[in-house]
Amino acid sequence: MTPATAESVQQVPPPPPVPDPPIYRALLRTWADRGRTLPGLHDPEWVRLATPPAGPYRLSAGRDPRGDGR
Repeated sequence: MTPATAESVQQVPPPPPVPDPPIYRALLRTWADRGRTLPGLHDPEWVRLATPPAGPYRLSAGRDPRGDGR
């Protein structure tokens, strides 16, 4: 028996995505209407909060309250 070559392997397209259930679509619409963050979409507030502050700041480790070096 000989192995199949690339020319003989049939490419099957992936199935179309399954649409979200109606209750999920309604929930996303409600969140969007209220200005909330939606899954999978860009969130400018998160980008602002996660961006490190500008400037020459130095972080220092605090002392271990137990004093055992952990």
